Amino acid sequence: MNDKYLSIGELNAYIKSMFDENAFLRKVYLKGEISNFKNHTRGHLYFTLKDDTSRISAVMFYSSAITLNFKPEDGMNVLVEGRISCYPTAGTYQIYVDKMEVDGLGALYIEFEKLKEKLSKEGLFREEHKKPIPKIPKRVGIITAPTGAAIKDIISTIARRFPTTETILFPALVQGRDAAPDIVRQIKEADSGKYDIDVLIVGRGGGSIEDLWAFNEEIVARAIYEAKTPIISAVGHEVDFTIADFVADLRAPTPTGAAEMAVPTVSEITHMIDTYKIRTNEFMANFLHKNKLRLDNIKNSYILKNPLSLYEIKEQKLDNMIDTLNNFIQKMLDNYGLRLNNIKSSYVLKNPMGLYQVKKEKLEFSEKVLYNSIKSIILKSDHNYKMLINTLKLVNPLGILEKGYSLVTKDDRVIKDSKNLKVNDQIHVRLHVGEFDATINKIN
Repeated sequence: MNDKYLSIGELNAYIKSMFDENAFLRKVYLKGEISNFKNHTRGHLYFTLKDDTSRISAVMFYSSAITLNFKPEDGMNVLVEGRISCYPTAGTYQIYVDKMEVDGLGALYIEFEKLKEKLSKEGLFREEHKKPIPKIPKRVGIITAPTGAAIKDIISTIARRFPTTETILFPALVQGRDAAPDIVRQIKEADSGKYDIDVLIVGRGGGSIEDLWAFNEEIVARAIYEAKTPIISAVGHEVDFTIADFVADLRAPTPTGAAEMAVPTVSEITHMIDTYKIRTNEFMANFLHKNKLRLDNIKNSYILKNPLSLYEIKEQKLDNMIDTLNNFIQKMLDNYGLRLNNIKSSYVLKNPMGLYQVKKEKLEFSEKVLYNSIKSIILKSDHNYKMLINTLKLVNPLGILEKGYSLVTKDDRVIKDSKNLKVNDQIHVRLHVGEFDATINKIN
């Protein structure tokens, strides 16, 4: 009876043979957008091709991938040529790509690159802005969906690695149009200081570029950058990259990886403590050994064994200093004695009137010089005075009256022309000696 039942492998092998024998499926030309791209360490490329309604798994082996003249990435629109077949191990059909070329970039990919370039120019990705992750956090905040594998993996990993660490979930939408504002709101709430969070894990499980798009929004990137609490980004799988990954203080390949980065294991802490113990013991042993050597050197020193030798040296130095001081004092006394003898034997002390006579003669001579100088200045000034008087006389307009001329004025104005006069005008006439008023009778 068992002969009529097929094994799964036999069924998948039969289905594979049907794909391989179909001539239409041996050469297929498709166009679509790359998603979930993964570059295997052996050089094989695994990704999903999709359009608005459907998707298909794709693989491009290394022998074909080395012919590519571009680097495939999520969001690229491409043209592929290959064959459709079944992967019997998983029982799924896929396209085996032989050739691939770029058909233009998808709208999401273009938007991703534009925002990435903008924020990079503003400096949001710079290493100097990254905050260090605490080694032993007391409390970890988690911003992700309240259900799903991501939150379970994070909490179970933290509980397994370091059970004393507390975790607080800030549930948020991680997919859809309202996801980005909700993530921003929860980041600000967790970073408010009310919860005493040491580190924040922000992320979700894997998915397509559309599924992860909330973490490519500018408002989420800026909220992560402005947060005071260190943030670990844990979005998707290792091959998935979002703007949040570049802005965050640390990027984890997966949510589980984020939990491993956030907290140490008990064994790691134990090992660290043991290491510190060993280092402390070694330091103290070296410290004691060095100081014991110093003590032994001091105990064996010549001074301690012969303390009088130190006293003898000091005594000898004191004698030398006393001798030096006495010699200095004696030299100073000799100098001052010599100066005193010079003063005693000076001409002034022996003949004080002689100094007075010299000063008197100098004073009399100075008086004569001063008298002659004053006399010379007075004579010179008198001469200059007389010269100025004569000059004033020459330029004085009244001086000409001495020669018989007179000065005629009318209304205090000097008359120079008869045209300025009329008959019966009153004039004033000034002579060399005296003056008088007159009336004009006739004008020539």
